[in-house]
Amino acid sequence: MTSKRQTILMCPPDHYGVDYVINPWMAGQCGKTDAALAMRQWEGLKDALSAYADITLVPAQPKLPDMVFTANAGIVLGNTVVVSRFRNVERQGEEPHFKEWFDSYGFDCADWAQEVPFEGAGDALWDRALPLLWIGSGFRSDQAAPALLEKIYGRRVVPMKLVDPRFYHLDTCLCPLPRGYLMYYPAAFAAESLAELESLVPADKRIAVEAEDAAHFACNAVDLDDRVFMNGASESLQNRLKSAGFNAILTPLTEFLKAGGTAKCLTLKLVEKE
Repeated sequence: MTSKRQTILMCPPDHYGVDYVINPWMAGQCGKTDAALAMRQWEGLKDALSAYADITLVPAQPKLPDMVFTANAGIVLGNTVVVSRFRNVERQGEEPHFKEWFDSYGFDCADWAQEVPFEGAGDALWDRALPLLWIGSGFRSDQAAPALLEKIYGRRVVPMKLVDPRFYHLDTCLCPLPRGYLMYYPAAFAAESLAELESLVPADKRIAVEAEDAAHFACNAVDLDDRVFMNGASESLQNRLKSAGFNAILTPLTEFLKAGGTAKCLTLKLVEKE
């Protein structure tokens, strides 16, 4: 994170619910979310983050229950944003609303091929130390996306092949942290991608999480300086983060896990230094 105070985009869960199934977490959850609890949990995350960052909101829209997951609005670097192109038709209605918001706030929306699915900062994560972009592939974002992003941003893009459908976006299983640390769930990645990660990140900077923590979306975390906001983490993982100089701040988001998202999915950082 830069010295400039971070600004985070969120969307209130006014229309949130599990109305369809487009990932394994949603299976069996249609109509089973608690709207009041979801709002309290979302407000809890918002309040926790607002102590250290400025929160700005995009209005929720009817019949777009997943718009609450603003990580998928796009990806930002400087003033340039690539607005998402969703693979699933259920989410494609979000695209014009996010683009309108970015336009109204003066962002430069880069051209993107309509036929190339790309799901924003859900699948594309800026490293906090290296001048590169990690990008997930295999479930949502297209294999053509890395080359397009490299051309737009002029940064190295490292594709990471995802192999477990429960971890369908990169931000569900990988979290770049300040000072070159990286929290990740090894079993979510193809062997060749894991080898690439290990070649780029020194062993003493890698924080590999166990299956139980991964299932609670520990990697779907928001970092603000030395603070890591997350849905849940075992005592062991919290201690490992503490040893690396990070403070785990737990903010339960169980209602959103029913749709396959927690803290990171519910946020988009708008201050990313070029």
